[in-house]
Amino acid sequence: MRQHKVQGQRHLHPHLDTFKMLCGGKKSYFAAAVCIITLTSVVTISYLRLQRLSHLPKIIQEGSRCRGKITNSTITALEDNRTFIISPYFDDRESKVTRVIGIVHHEDVKQLYCWFCCQPDGKIYISKANIDVHSDRFGFPYGATDIVCLEPENCDPTHVSIHQSPRGNTDQLPRFEIKNRKAETFSVDFTVCISAMFGNYNNILQFIQSMEMYKILGAQKVVIYKNNCSHLMEKVLKFYMEEGTVEIIPWPINSHLKVSSEWHYMQDGTHIGYYGQITALNDCIYRNMQRSKFVVLNDADEIILPLKHPDWKTMMTSLQEQNPGTGVFLFENHIFPETVSTHVFNISSWNTVPGVNILQHVHREPDRKDVINPRKMIIDPRKVIQTSVHSVLRAYGNSVYVPMDVALIYHCRVPLQGNLPRESLIRDTTLWRYNSSLIMNVNKVLYQTVL
Repeated sequence: MRQHKVQGQRHLHPHLDTFKMLCGGKKSYFAAAVCIITLTSVVTISYLRLQRLSHLPKIIQEGSRCRGKITNSTITALEDNRTFIISPYFDDRESKVTRVIGIVHHEDVKQLYCWFCCQPDGKIYISKANIDVHSDRFGFPYGATDIVCLEPENCDPTHVSIHQSPRGNTDQLPRFEIKNRKAETFSVDFTVCISAMFGNYNNILQFIQSMEMYKILGAQKVVIYKNNCSHLMEKVLKFYMEEGTVEIIPWPINSHLKVSSEWHYMQDGTHIGYYGQITALNDCIYRNMQRSKFVVLNDADEIILPLKHPDWKTMMTSLQEQNPGTGVFLFENHIFPETVSTHVFNISSWNTVPGVNILQHVHREPDRKDVINPRKMIIDPRKVIQTSVHSVLRAYGNSVYVPMDVALIYHCRVPLQGNLPRESLIRDTTLWRYNSSLIMNVNKVLYQTVL
């Protein structure tokens, strides 16, 4: 009877037998620890395998033509009004995925699915998305998000729809073109990403000066995420678009969300910070991933000024030689207060133009004790997965702080240390090295637009 009972217990606890088999029945702490680690690893691997299987594309329909209205809007709200799609991009750096740049509510959006329609057989695949809300939300309920879906192995879909459910009618879903599908050779060396232009922006003179400095330093393209600006600024943008320098991405984010002009949440009922700046920066990286060797992430009142090199190309060649494998180069921001000026380069014809004349502002604020100067970046876009404003969040390779004797960010704006007397500021005329080219180029633009 006792023997029968023991056999029954063994039958009821097969995992106990497995445990004893793995541990060899040894009653030692070491053997038990090894056994627990082994079992934990097996369970973890099994869980990850199941997770991956749950995200694999599944066919739900065959033999139908691809339907749904193709949308070209920059920001598209899904029907839950908690998910906003910017643009999908093909990304094969790790596996064959569609990475959708979007904005979601960090708590309310639990599940999303990519609907791929494969031509010419009309097979519809559904892939469960990995929803990756970026860590830098700064307290706001909505944040930049990567919606990542595995693509069907035997198909290279050109469009994707995003839905909250694996069931539904594809006819009713907006379809988005998947960009970066075809590999391209670089059409430009440097693209500057500016996000976002808002607040009826009218700093005309400084904007033109920044644009011309970018071109002198080596930028061939400037991408601007435009929410709104003045009528005069529209005229200037039109000039640069016709010239081929500027690409405007409409950015009507305040039509969808309550936006804040602050970078951190102020408990004021707003949804997202600084007009969705972080989302725009991430979109700009992917948009230019295959067409630009480098992407420069800064604001329109900031210029990365080389101190040892004449332009960005020679500077970046040197920095890459010194830092092989590095994809992110961070430059220190320095404030040149617009309240402190010099009478040099007081050009009379410019005085009628709205905005700041940066050539007259060559005094920078000293470093503050215990205050770290923020940085902006020049990146290799193919080595970046996610970015914030002052650093990248995820990347392949290293990030390097560029020393101040190599380059700094000339940032002409309202002072941060407004109580400092003029003699406490540091006179820095690096910008004047470019004065003759800059004045000539700015005059050309002004006489074709504002003047």
